[in-house]
Amino acid sequence: MSEQDFIFNLKTIELDENYKPSENTRVTTNFANLARGESRQANLRNALQMINNRFNALAHWDNPNGNRYRVELKIVSVDIEIANQENTERFPGIEILQSSILDTQTQQRIEGLVGNNFSSYVRDYDFSVLLLNHNAGRSEFSIPEKFGELHGKLFQQFVNSTVYQARFHKRPVICLSVSDNKVYHRSDNHHPVLGFEYVPNEASLTEQYFKKMGLKVRYFMPPNSVAPLAFYFFGDLLNDYTNLELISTISTMETFQKIYRPEIYNANAVAGRCYQPNLHNRDHSLTQIVYDREERSRLAKEQGQFARQHFIEPYRSVLEQWAGCPV
Repeated sequence: MSEQDFIFNLKTIELDENYKPSENTRVTTNFANLARGESRQANLRNALQMINNRFNALAHWDNPNGNRYRVELKIVSVDIEIANQENTERFPGIEILQSSILDTQTQQRIEGLVGNNFSSYVRDYDFSVLLLNHNAGRSEFSIPEKFGELHGKLFQQFVNSTVYQARFHKRPVICLSVSDNKVYHRSDNHHPVLGFEYVPNEASLTEQYFKKMGLKVRYFMPPNSVAPLAFYFFGDLLNDYTNLELISTISTMETFQKIYRPEIYNANAVAGRCYQPNLHNRDHSLTQIVYDREERSRLAKEQGQFARQHFIEPYRSVLEQWAGCPV
């Protein structure tokens, strides 16, 4: 199979206080989880305000009142269709966020970064179905051979596709939380926007998984943050992107992490030179935003089963031949 055998269909929707998730959106996705229940509109409004406040705090030059910029977000949904297959259906493959920045002083709209959040049903399948089944009954945890190969190749196929390149000017940057079972050491490297760089004692499973997507990772703790963030990227993170582009990612994803990982990212103590994240840390503050963490964990397995039923099983032989490994 080649690029012509995969048809990537892009759709975008504004992420604002009126956003309602589509039926094909993974309900554990950061923004979809916020947009549910009685507090949905207040959740979204408060989260967007947090993003704007954080952006203006970081982009403080020529911004004396701290209100010059407004971040606007679009959800980019990528459906995958396998060509030349009978009765083929579109599968909701990937969802990412695209940011743009409105300079209210000049009325100029500045392109931000694409990526930020990363949502994938196939990743749910890998971690919540394939990996769990592989380790069922085993005394020691292990990783299946070629784990993540299919997902990684699909992602790179999308990023290198004419559809992506016609729509976006730069390759994606994905920002995630750090791993709570790794130790991070602060280096002397300091970036004016990204802050101090941290180096982990070893690679996490997530880091290995994203490496198969073609992504490298570096860990930075931005100014006035309390814990480092993981930045996954192609190329050169520090030189390929402008300060405002980087700030758009930091402000967006740090806000989500404060909501979903308050023990780490809304902790009352700042990470020191040697830092191990603790999801059981009680010394943290909660935001005024409602979410259901238990539901997120439970639904990951259901979403993995959805991927198996609607994508893996119907096209298993085709996908295994293309990826060169069992799926």
